[in-house]
Amino acid sequence: MLRIIDALTREPVDAAPARRGLTRVEVHAPGSDTTNLRVLLVGDLLVRTLELGGTPVWALLTGGRRQAELRAGATTLGIRPFEDSPDVGAGLGESQVVHVTTEGGTAPDGVRISVAPVEPGPPGHCDPAVLRLALITRHHSTPVRLEEAVLDDARGTLARWRGSVARWARQPSRPVPDDVRGRLRDAWDDDLDVPRVLDVLRQVETEPDLADGARFETYAYADRLLGLDLTRDLGSPS
Repeated sequence: MLRIIDALTREPVDAAPARRGLTRVEVHAPGSDTTNLRVLLVGDLLVRTLELGGTPVWALLTGGRRQAELRAGATTLGIRPFEDSPDVGAGLGESQVVHVTTEGGTAPDGVRISVAPVEPGPPGHCDPAVLRLALITRHHSTPVRLEEAVLDDARGTLARWRGSVARWARQPSRPVPDDVRGRLRDAWDDDLDVPRVLDVLRQVETEPDLADGARFETYAYADRLLGLDLTRDLGSPS
């Protein structure tokens, strides 16, 4: 079960306290810069994690005057659409409401995830998938500096993983090992610890006793959260 650290109380809170109960995820992103884009990306990761656990989600975006620019950037980054936030009180009888904001951002009372800033903005030619990986390499509570070395590392990792996934896919499929699945879920259920998810994938990449078919299924499974299109190169010449 996903537990998040409430930015207001610093206490862990169940993101879905009622089994199969609706959770409303409301993102508050008043601008369209990379920090606000990261806020929306964390909201996307939260929605994906809840859905992987079988929780129904109502995903809303409260934006400012630059909402069109933010939505355009989100689409490029592979963030799934969020509904415009209506003036809701109790909403649809959801069992939990989680607000995702910038550090120091305003939001109604309730459980809150606070997202640290990004500096500086990415270069204009940056591959969106590379940017997405660079932004999730640090925990959402930790600032991200998009220095060239960070982007180069993300670019190299993404290319290597996509190539490996395409190669592993040529081998007989094997199920995700139970211990690996457990490590992945333990990571993302622990306050959306996506960096630890990436660490698990690095371990799977080099685990000597793991069949390539199991590596493929593991990466495909984890990508349901990561949204990096790791299977993009399937069928490409080696």
